[in-house]
Order: sequence, then structure tokens, then C-alpha cells
Amino acid sequence: MSLRLGIDLDGVVADFRTSFRDAASGAGIALPATTTETPADPLFPRDIKRIWDFIRRTPNWWTQLKAYEPAQVRRLYELSRERRWEVVFLTRRPATEGDPVQFQSQWWLEEQGYYYPAVVTVPGSRGELANALRLDVVVDDQIHNCVDVIGASTAKALLLQRDSADRSVKDHANSRGIGVVVTLEEAIDVLTELDETLKERKGRLQRLADWFGRSSSSGSLGKDTPDRNRGPLRPGPPGTMTTE
Repeated sequence: MSLRLGIDLDGVVADFRTSFRDAASGAGIALPATTTETPADPLFPRDIKRIWDFIRRTPNWWTQLKAYEPAQVRRLYELSRERRWEVVFLTRRPATEGDPVQFQSQWWLEEQGYYYPAVVTVPGSRGELANALRLDVVVDDQIHNCVDVIGASTAKALLLQRDSADRSVKDHANSRGIGVVVTLEEAIDVLTELDETLKERKGRLQRLADWFGRSSSSGSLGKDTPDRNRGPLRPGPPGTMTTE
């Protein structure tokens, strides 16, 4: 039986943080620099609202993000074809001017080399969603989402912690049986290893539990491309994205 995977978009695949800073600049708000030694002061609620208002008014804003690891998005697609993984990209993105969030997200993923992506845009509990979709593993960059997943479903969770300076987050995740990785590449390596392990042992749920328990205690954890048939993005003001 193939793995059923839930992959969070922003923070795991798409670099939301950089684009949010750009949006803040566009809204006339200067975000303070953040370092390990001097974390940035929190924004006032009115500033956050101004930034999100700017994002919502920008046609097809979600198509303008950059990928953290572009080659790994393509690799994930190729492995999903080769190993028959069922991959669903998960997001709570709010709507913007232009196309629906789902279409923007699908368009963006195809631009990165992941063709015909399944994207679910559902607010609320990530754990309930994982349970409804009968997912085996969810990869997310938020610890509370990972805790929600393992608490409300039989799925296991991988926390992608790009800023690994906060050791307490990793320790908290490991204590709950949540795997921790620092890149999408490492997450895909873990999923590939898990896929190999599941083929060799019996009892699917127990195999998942045993594998993640082993990973947590140790502290680590080529198909032809089909033709694409995509319509253009709805036309927006000058400077917005369109397909060729």
C-alpha cells in the first residue's frame, strides 16, 4: 500500500517569510531584522492587519512566492510517481484578488516542477484533516500542527524546523514521537527510508509507530513528465503574473 502524505505549503515548500517581509515593505511597514541573539519585537495588530490587507489586494499574490528548495519540489514529484505516493499539499492561505487560492497554489507548484498537484485549502484542525484524508505522515513547520496531527489522527508527523537554534522545540517534538528535520531534502530522505521500511515489515500502523519511535529516540530521522494542460491566470493589473 502506498504512502499517503500531507505536505504543508508555507514554511515547508514555499518561502512565505521572505514574501511577507516584502509585503510589509509594500504596505509601508519596516520589519526589524531578526537574529538568534536579538529576536524581532512583535508587530502591533494594526500593522499585521495592514500587511494582510496589502496581500489580499494583490492579484494572485500566492503565485509570487519563491521555493525554499526548488530541486526538492521536483524530486518529491518524481518520487511520488516512482513510488506511487499519494501526496496532498495542505494550506490555510487566505483569499487574494485574482484566482482562488487553490488554483494559485496548484499553478505555483507546477511552476516548481510538481505537476497535477492535489491542494486542500481548509482552515481549522490539521489533525482532523489528516484523519479525514487517512494520511500516514504529515510534514509541517509548526509544532502545534504536528501535535494536533498525532493527537487527532493515526498519522505521524515530521516537524521541519529550518531555524534549529531553539533546541527546546526539537526536544519537545522528540518527546512526543515527532520527527524533526531541518530541510525539505532531509524530510524527503526520511520519507524514502520509511517507505523502504514499511515494505519489509508487517502491520502498517505498528510499523509507523515503531519507525517514528526509533527515529525520535536516536534524534535523527524517474518518470517521464506528463504533458501539462493549464489555463492562464486571470488577467490582473500590469505587472501581475500570467502564463505563457
